[in-house]
Amino acid sequence: MKHYDIIIVGAGASGVFLSYELTKLENRAKVLMIDKGAPLEKRQCPIKKGAKTCVKCSPCHIMNGYGGAGTLSDGKYNITTQFGGDLHNYVGRDAAMALMEYVDEVLCGMGGADAKLYSTASSELKTIALRNNLHLLEAKVRHLGTDRNVKILGRIFDYCSDRIDTMFYTTITEIEQEQDGTFLVKTDKGEAFSCRDLVLATGRSGSKWISSVCDRMGIKQEKNRVDIGVRVELPAEIFKHITDDVYESKIVYKTDKYNDQVRTFCMNPYGEVVAENTNGIVTVNGHSYADPALRTENTNFALLVSNTFTEPFKDSNEYGESIARLSNMLGGGVLLQRFGDLVKGRRSSERRMKKCFTRPTLQATAGDLSLVIPKRQLDNIIEMIYALDKIAPGTANEDTLLYGVEVKFYNSKVEVDKNLETKVKGMYALGDGSGVTHSLSQASASGVYVGRILAEKYR
Repeated sequence: MKHYDIIIVGAGASGVFLSYELTKLENRAKVLMIDKGAPLEKRQCPIKKGAKTCVKCSPCHIMNGYGGAGTLSDGKYNITTQFGGDLHNYVGRDAAMALMEYVDEVLCGMGGADAKLYSTASSELKTIALRNNLHLLEAKVRHLGTDRNVKILGRIFDYCSDRIDTMFYTTITEIEQEQDGTFLVKTDKGEAFSCRDLVLATGRSGSKWISSVCDRMGIKQEKNRVDIGVRVELPAEIFKHITDDVYESKIVYKTDKYNDQVRTFCMNPYGEVVAENTNGIVTVNGHSYADPALRTENTNFALLVSNTFTEPFKDSNEYGESIARLSNMLGGGVLLQRFGDLVKGRRSSERRMKKCFTRPTLQATAGDLSLVIPKRQLDNIIEMIYALDKIAPGTANEDTLLYGVEVKFYNSKVEVDKNLETKVKGMYALGDGSGVTHSLSQASASGVYVGRILAEKYR
């Protein structure tokens, strides 16, 4: 059995920046990072190679592997505490912002310096939105693009490769804590390792795994929220005046009918809609690129309705999964519907889709989202589309495309202290896998934060 000082479970944003900081800062720690996904150069979605639909790779190349779910995303880093997680509640607001600014400096130093930094703070859009009962959240946004993001992560891996041992295609099957406080870690390859400090940084795709670990270790978790919605796709010209100004517009609306909050999420100008596989369930997301040659004629973004449950129901993720499974059952994966068909109460057929002026960037099954998404959430989404039409005329056009479903699983919020350490001494939980963060910037910042703590410990 091989011994390490630190084992990092997960090579997502938090794990990557934890390894970066441990490499940069002077310390004597021996470090191993384990991920169930592929190394960066092997992460290729079959759809990019010509597959018509998601073939349910195990593990999913979009969700797993070096860099985590953020690797093949559009590389959007939102520097803010208004959304994207609660890191500021643990480390303080000023410290959280400083950590995110530091992450931005690292990204720029690794090749992102020419990526534009947007800001919504003084945008005229904020005033226009308020006049229409829409609320634009404030953030600075660094958009790297999927292509540039992959190159930067490659440079970070190379920087850390001589200092950090890394294992891919490896799943941890068992974790035990010995009487002396060290951890015993076993893998599906029959290997065993021990360590003094264990960092759980599994990201969104590791939600069930980290919950099982916490249950066995007696660590408290909160499980009460999931976001359900659709991915909207429309001609880029409709949102051009917004995306050219702020790029990522986080707009929140409170519906008249139910008094529920609906928000835009992950806006991708000139991007493409993609399918992703989370624990065997196919949902939808969006990407965009920095290289003009890779851009499309459309913009896509999510519209999400937050669902928070009370007793006795506790497993909000299972609720979201059940809706996604229904979409997979009816559509064999992702369902697609024209907005005009939805409001008229009819399914989108192949015949109707052939007449559609908006060309879809993801091949999906034409169908009826009202058979999948609960009425309350669907009513909220329709009302939000009409609200957005006031600041971006054309949003409510008949040929606006809706892909379903998009589900944002909020990992159970793990009980941690101000150092992001659980009640089990030496076990840390950070990034999106901990439920503390929900964004690339905050997840990366949490990795830097714990990296500094552990570097000091092993000086």
